[in-house]
Amino acid sequence: MTTTQAGFTRFTGSRVHRVEDGRLLRGRGTFVDDVERPRMLHACFVRSDVARGRIVDIDVSEALALPGVHAVFVAGDLNPGVHEQWHSQLGPDGPETPRPPLAEGEVRFVGDPVALVVAGDRYIAEDACELVMVDIDPLPPVVDHLTAADADELVHESHGTNVVHDDGAPAAMLDEVFSAAAQLVEESVHQQAYAAVPIETRGLVVEYEPGVGEITMWVATQSPHEHRAFCARLLGMPEHRVRAIARDTGGGFGQKIFVQREEMAVMLAATKVPGALKWIEDRRENLLAAGWSRHESADLTMAFDEHGVVQGVHIDFVSDAGAYPTPWPAMPAMSVGAIFPGPYRVPAAGFRLRSVYTNTAGRSGYRGPWQYETLAREVVLDIAARQLGIDPVELRRRNLLRHDEMPYKNPVGMRYDNVSPLETFEQAVEILGYESFRVEQARALEAGRYLGVGFSNYVEPTTPVFGIFATEAATIRIEPTGKVNVYVAGGSSGNSLETAVVQLTADALGVDITDVNTIQGDTALSGFGGGTGGSRSGAMLAGAIGETAAVLRERITAIAAHRFEASEADIELSQGWAHVRGTPTMTMSLSEIAHLAYFSPNALPDGVPPGLEASGRFSPKARSNWANATHVCTCEVDLVTGQVELLRYIVSEDCGPMINPNVVEGQIAGGTVQGIGGALLEHMAYDAEGNPLSTTFMDYLLPTSTDVPEIEYGHLETPGPMPGGYKGVGEGGAIGAPPAVVNAVNDALSPLGVTLTHLPLTPDRLVDAIERSRAVP
Repeated sequence: MTTTQAGFTRFTGSRVHRVEDGRLLRGRGTFVDDVERPRMLHACFVRSDVARGRIVDIDVSEALALPGVHAVFVAGDLNPGVHEQWHSQLGPDGPETPRPPLAEGEVRFVGDPVALVVAGDRYIAEDACELVMVDIDPLPPVVDHLTAADADELVHESHGTNVVHDDGAPAAMLDEVFSAAAQLVEESVHQQAYAAVPIETRGLVVEYEPGVGEITMWVATQSPHEHRAFCARLLGMPEHRVRAIARDTGGGFGQKIFVQREEMAVMLAATKVPGALKWIEDRRENLLAAGWSRHESADLTMAFDEHGVVQGVHIDFVSDAGAYPTPWPAMPAMSVGAIFPGPYRVPAAGFRLRSVYTNTAGRSGYRGPWQYETLAREVVLDIAARQLGIDPVELRRRNLLRHDEMPYKNPVGMRYDNVSPLETFEQAVEILGYESFRVEQARALEAGRYLGVGFSNYVEPTTPVFGIFATEAATIRIEPTGKVNVYVAGGSSGNSLETAVVQLTADALGVDITDVNTIQGDTALSGFGGGTGGSRSGAMLAGAIGETAAVLRERITAIAAHRFEASEADIELSQGWAHVRGTPTMTMSLSEIAHLAYFSPNALPDGVPPGLEASGRFSPKARSNWANATHVCTCEVDLVTGQVELLRYIVSEDCGPMINPNVVEGQIAGGTVQGIGGALLEHMAYDAEGNPLSTTFMDYLLPTSTDVPEIEYGHLETPGPMPGGYKGVGEGGAIGAPPAVVNAVNDALSPLGVTLTHLPLTPDRLVDAIERSRAVP
């Protein structure tokens, strides 16, 4: 905590310890699988083992005969119960993919749920799944997203094409710019599919009370109110009859914002069984069917003048939507095109953007869903630097935007403001000691060691303001004892929102942080809000808490002024006390004020209502809130084994004033590790028949502590337009890390003439590229 010039304590901006850690480190968290209800039943899914095929028959008789089995549902039992199934982000008229809870008529990927077994325990349910006989007539699958648009087979026949979205124009739109360029750089970059892989898989417990027509569900979600609203729409129930509770959620990263098909099936089935229904996804199911992200390719063109100044850029982009994308995949694709110019001074830009269906699980949300634009741009910039014979640091310096150029509208129409691209870059270069590294690299090369350095710059649109994310609410109740409870919509999903809420509230009310508690993730207690997603929570909660606390401060100040017969302008609040400025003996504790407010309403000044409880809702006037950062990675590549060892990792971030630097750095670190995994290890691979090849952690490799060096941080704090100047920081690490790692590896291998643009950079891929380079005379 910090102390102001007036001697008051401020908790925001301080490295306050996380309030969540006490229960989580002691194993006292409450996750969905910890929930137990009377007469609770367990659900398990029967899934397709082929990527595409017609369902000929489903025989459930043997499964139903197994003792302990209560029901086996197929599409004909559940799907007719669907009333509406749209997500709040797009609304009822949005172009969503049809998504039957259980496969009906045709299966569209390996893992497609075709039946739901309900039994007295999970073991019986899994055994019963083995007894469900599913007869599927296989059909040729569509697996390659690069050829899906022209394939004769259709993933969704009702759609009439495999193309979900097609926008923009080919590179010919910039022919005049490109033909006049001194240097034209053309490259293709491919990013594999990889996934959020939260430590807690998906899951929910749904309890239906037919006597009163109410549903209570405990769910692993980033957005309890979205789950509540979706459930009400799905079942055709009044929303006030549905309650969603999210206690502790073991990570989400975008995968747990929106309701997916299995959750729909459990919600529907819960109304047909005689007890609460629990479904906990196992790890294989999560890797098989929860959805992946990334998996995109593009042909890229960059034009430069003779001094290395960018003249124009174009991206021809294709993304894989899978069979059941959640939600509409065109939105991240459009963001790729809009942000591709990045934090650079680019006079001309164009794009063509396509998303296509394939017979794979489906694209789902993941940190920075438009992240490909940074990967592609930054990798091609390094390739351009080598072709131009310009140092990659110098090339970026010549083109990066400065803070004093803000606001700046990029050539696609995106308006940046309150960012500092060149300044964060220079800070990162200084932290690295760039010139010293180049000296060390040259000496290492003489000794036969291959070191490399990679840079990555990006701008990130945080705090989206549309759909379910348009507003955020808070309720603050100061109890008669003077202790404070704060009620907000989002739950605890590992992003330290409990700590942030407590800090923000303590400062807004002038109370000690130990006197503040927060209740989150219960739709029966909190006002409607979007929850966590889009790097929005800090800024939006600061606004909601600020709006609400201002009402209470006004009441507290009025009561204290009335009691002291002083002017309200002379009342100061700090550490849970009201003071009269300049008169240190005239003080009154918040507990005394609360006691008056609740128990002596006749003693309150005119116009002040009894009690100390208020609700507020924040809707920002600003429609954009940009953050930016630079990532730097150094590595060593073993030419024999293809092993990549990361030596140093630096992030210089401008996310505005920091509510809590520990939390900011934790968010950066988590995203960065996920990005490193995407660059080097993680791959949601399919064979030519659509069979998934990585459905366990034996095959789907995640980075461990031995793979990641200690991350070094630099901070700039350019205030944004939201309350407190706060910006988002949750997604940046996952955006900036992959290109920094790729560029470091390519830099290390540049003496051999090796350039890699196909991810992940696995040892076998590196060894193959090195051997091919040696075979060239």
